[in-house]
Amino acid sequence: MELFLLLLIAIFVISYRMNSGDNFYKYITSSANNIYQQYAPYSFQMVRQKAKDLGQEYTTKEYLAQVVIFGALGGVVGYLYFQSIIWAIFYAIAAIAFIPYLAYLRCQRVYSEFLFEQIQVYTTNVIMEFNTTQSFVKALEGVVQSGVLEDPILADVKLMIDLSYQNGTIDQSIQYFDDKYPYYMVKNMHQLFLQITKEGAKDSGESLENMLLDIDMLVEGVYRDKMDRSSFHVKFLTFGFALYFLVMLTQFLLGQDNYIKMLDEWYVQILLHLIIIINTYFLIDGEKFYNEDTGVE
Repeated sequence: MELFLLLLIAIFVISYRMNSGDNFYKYITSSANNIYQQYAPYSFQMVRQKAKDLGQEYTTKEYLAQVVIFGALGGVVGYLYFQSIIWAIFYAIAAIAFIPYLAYLRCQRVYSEFLFEQIQVYTTNVIMEFNTTQSFVKALEGVVQSGVLEDPILADVKLMIDLSYQNGTIDQSIQYFDDKYPYYMVKNMHQLFLQITKEGAKDSGESLENMLLDIDMLVEGVYRDKMDRSSFHVKFLTFGFALYFLVMLTQFLLGQDNYIKMLDEWYVQILLHLIIIINTYFLIDGEKFYNEDTGVE
């Protein structure tokens, strides 16, 4: 064990000396970024870039802080359970390994919230433009020219306009948008426009006003759900991390010496590993639920 630690220290010192002309902190962060750019999926890079554009992506220092915190927590949990530096290092590394996945979930949530806000802007503005132009395609063009939309919604609305002119009908463009953005407010609004365009409507203004009210109610429900999730998330994490440290109560009840003797039994070791794995799965699954798509059914 001592040899292993000395080897890690030697690698650190050699790396530092080889890069003495540069800032070692910048060397580490640039190396990590290069590895990320090489192996991260393109879709995640796009989502992460949008999170950066929105100013909601963590900085490098914040990610490094996560590495320290996760590593420390994993190491403490590993040592408390097994009274072993080897297992402490193992669980510290395992905890750090979850950071990219948690970053992925978080960026997906930020991107999903951005899309939902853009969809809200799209639906409400198309309805208002239609009340003026009485043409779905002209309404789309008016929304594009207004500058209220951002990519990727903006690019898809432009494609809808092109498809409508190419086919002489709005059916294919609406189907394309509905498939890509399966939000209730989008499907309901498009269905209403199809009905108005194909069958006509004597009082489309009233129908569209009711649609705006329905959108407002749906948006209110989504944001209420978001606040409820956020409140539950804090309590969930507090409870989940507290479960890791129930082993301290076990050690207090049994006594430290008796607990260490129990660790000599192989089935006790397996049971302790299972407790950590199950509780970790419980936490990760909860994080996934918290970061699920906003407003999508």
